Amino acid sequence: MKFATKAIHAGIEPDPSTGAIMTPIFQTSTFAQPSVGKNKGFEYARSSNPTRQTLEKSFAALENAKHAFAFSSGMAATDTVMKLLKPNDEVICGQDIYGGSYRLFVKIYEEMGIKFHFIDMQDEEKIQNTINKNSKMIWIETPSNPLLQIIDIKKTVDIAKKNNLISVVDNTFATPYLQNPITMGADIAMHSATKYLGGHSDVVMGALMLNDEKLAEKIYFIQKSCGAVPSPFDCFLVLRGIKTLHLRVDASCRNATKIATFLMNHEKVKNVYYVGLEQHKGHKIAKKQMKKFGGMISFDLKNDTKENAAIFLEKINIFALAESLGGVESLACYPAMMTHASIPIEKRHEIGITDSLIRLSIGCEDTDDLMQDLEEALQNVKV
Repeated sequence: MKFATKAIHAGIEPDPSTGAIMTPIFQTSTFAQPSVGKNKGFEYARSSNPTRQTLEKSFAALENAKHAFAFSSGMAATDTVMKLLKPNDEVICGQDIYGGSYRLFVKIYEEMGIKFHFIDMQDEEKIQNTINKNSKMIWIETPSNPLLQIIDIKKTVDIAKKNNLISVVDNTFATPYLQNPITMGADIAMHSATKYLGGHSDVVMGALMLNDEKLAEKIYFIQKSCGAVPSPFDCFLVLRGIKTLHLRVDASCRNATKIATFLMNHEKVKNVYYVGLEQHKGHKIAKKQMKKFGGMISFDLKNDTKENAAIFLEKINIFALAESLGGVESLACYPAMMTHASIPIEKRHEIGITDSLIRLSIGCEDTDDLMQDLEEALQNVKV
């Protein structure tokens, strides 16, 4: 079954009691049981819910996985993965990652005795040299947030397997439509389903997809025990969003390709980070492991100041100044003070998150309107 068909049909059956095409919202906290020790597959909504179960089947199908689990947010999904570890375990992680992940790792789990090595994972030798007897996991984010760095998933996963490490890929930017880490051998694919999977900026959710039975049992136990599960209504919304995932991502990719070229040729723009550009350091790898190049773009202004970034962001009109990404509407974000504010300034500058770096989530609007909006905002930027 090809992706477009899977997105619309996989895991979803008409409701047997009514024939409803859309999975009903089972808005219930508990389920009547015919007798002690017997039930109809459901006992209590934290453990399982029919609407969530259908969504999890759809999640699994999208990532070509056997198992999937839905969570109340992307961070709840990430937190669940971290709960697989114990004090003194060590994690190898990219230096350019979502600020919320960095905050969780450093402010919560490092205080619990888990050590994180933030390295340039574009360099496989650095990965090899960082592994030691306490290493238990490799956390891969590709394309990365916000600098769109590309990590070779297959090579990194092979390193993980040779060293008996769990490999996790944050696949949020790429989506299952453009990239399939499980197919490339990764143990776990993670998504902030708030973003492209939901696609309409109206829900917060996370997802984990995987094949390994023992890992799946552990993750289900954590999900059930800790209870960071989404509501039935939120599950319904994401099921609705998934049906148009391929159409929305295709539109975003088309727009992003044109906008990246426009920005690259603009006199007030210094650097453009878009993996679809041949000049991008990871372009060849991205071409190998992604179907298309996605809808995320970041860029630096030539006059690299916070004041200039603020001028630009105050002048945009169609683009909304907001956190998040992956919706049908285009968004602009200022990582230094928004998504990555939890990373110390010296660390941000070392990575390449400058004072004028702006991240764009390209939506499904008309391309010409988006480029005109950017041009009008850039006209106000100081040289």
